[in-house]
Amino acid sequence: MEANRPVIIYISAAADLMAEREALARMVAALPVTLAWHIAQTPVTDADSLDLEALRIADLHFLVMASDIRAPVGLEWRIVSRAGQPSAAFLKRGVLRTPAGEVFIKDAGVTWQPFVEPADLARQVQRRLVEHLVRHALRYVLTPEELARLQALPAAEARVEESGRGKEAGHSAVILSRERFEPSGGVVVGKSEDKSTEAA
Repeated sequence: MEANRPVIIYISAAADLMAEREALARMVAALPVTLAWHIAQTPVTDADSLDLEALRIADLHFLVMASDIRAPVGLEWRIVSRAGQPSAAFLKRGVLRTPAGEVFIKDAGVTWQPFVEPADLARQVQRRLVEHLVRHALRYVLTPEELARLQALPAAEARVEESGRGKEAGHSAVILSRERFEPSGGVVVGKSEDKSTEAA
């Protein structure tokens, strides 16, 4: 991994899975490491554009499916499949599926992992993400303390704070760590006792 490059996570999920998208984004941001993250997600409006570069070079890709296959999730899956990117697929239980959705599920050529609710999905994805980080600890330059914190997560249990949900969590975002990344411009926001200072 290039120095100072964020870990890229791509979440392919349609707009009917906003609660799940939010849960995954919040879970990633809450992991006890100082890594920076680029969490890219399926566009939900025509104003949003598909992040093809993030899709092609993602460190991990997660496909989440509910009742129907909606554009551009199918396109994202084809690109990831052709690129041979590390991926995992999750299928929501207890929902009625459209004929198109049923066909996609059968033809995707992937083993679907079932989930029931956002917290259940977040736990499963967190487990896979933690396994990936631990396996590639040298690449991500994880400290012994970070490794210990990751391995101490109880069965990769994700804590999804429903009260903290916000409308932006289900969208793509970049989360930088002050410990590893020095911004080239803008304002660094510190603790309340530290006044914000302009970065050089």
